[in-house]
Amino acid sequence: MIKVGIVGGTGYTGVELLRLLAQHPQAELHAITSRADAGMPVSRMFPSLRGYVDLCFTHPDETHLDQCDVVFFATPNGIAMLQARALLEAGVRVIDLAADFRIQDVAVWEKWYGMSHACPGLVAEAVYGLPEVNREQIRQARLVANPGCYPTAVQLGFIPLLEAGLVDTAGLIADAKSGVSGAGRKAEIGFLFSEAADNFKAYGVPGHRHLPEIRQGLARVAQHEVGLTFVPHLTPMIRGIHATLYARLKQDADLQALFGQRYANEPFVDVLPAGSHPETRSVRGANHCRIAVHRPQQGNTVVVLSVIDNLVKGAAGQAVQNMNIMFGLPEAMALTNIPLLP
Repeated sequence: MIKVGIVGGTGYTGVELLRLLAQHPQAELHAITSRADAGMPVSRMFPSLRGYVDLCFTHPDETHLDQCDVVFFATPNGIAMLQARALLEAGVRVIDLAADFRIQDVAVWEKWYGMSHACPGLVAEAVYGLPEVNREQIRQARLVANPGCYPTAVQLGFIPLLEAGLVDTAGLIADAKSGVSGAGRKAEIGFLFSEAADNFKAYGVPGHRHLPEIRQGLARVAQHEVGLTFVPHLTPMIRGIHATLYARLKQDADLQALFGQRYANEPFVDVLPAGSHPETRSVRGANHCRIAVHRPQQGNTVVVLSVIDNLVKGAAGQAVQNMNIMFGLPEAMALTNIPLLP
């Protein structure tokens, strides 16, 4: 059994990790930390976990995370980088669901996240946890930087086009929409029901923190810098990301076959039949990315539609997928649940 610790188990990604790991046949929940709620039974905060998780939240200073095999950080940015080195030195593997180790250029990270990096020496070691690209590196990793939700949906949609060299990489466009849970489990005016319901808005147009992460990932695939315009939007739903991606074709190709072949052996990427329009509810609660590719009016613009659940394939599900790979388990273990409908 893999002994698992979770730092920051009271947020949406934390409870999603608990939901998945509680039914994982090879995972044993050892500790779930919370400073504010230490001593409270997890099932009291999250009644959906009654009968599945019997632990109480523990204070980080009183938790022996060094006794775990793997520790997930479901915390705000800036927390994992303070604790990762000590855990790694104790032989614990680390999966960070925040952004502390995603961006390889530390100066760029510090610019976008507004703080000094506490352990820049570990950034180069961290493996970016997008299995569809870095599966072999993840197998050997001690430290995995779990991708962000927008970056997951956007990269999976663009990757086949960039690998094939089919599009002009100077003018990529990602028009993406997210449910309110993407902002985290916190009380802010903009995310109150009466503010977010019956409303739709763009945000972060001058620059969003996920932009450098997406550019970095696409540049690795293209093997050169890319030009990307990324505009996120807030939608009046709880879960889900829908990314509409645009690129200018440089040559003709069978796009449906290209995407189908690229993801034919990927357990969590589903390329839909030609002419499809994936919906966010088709992935709700599941670790899938569903993709459709279009070429409107047979012109020179390709449009890719990519949908994920931001809390699963965009966060906790992908983290468990990474854990399975790191420990040599079947990649889909505990991740085969069918999406919820309606």
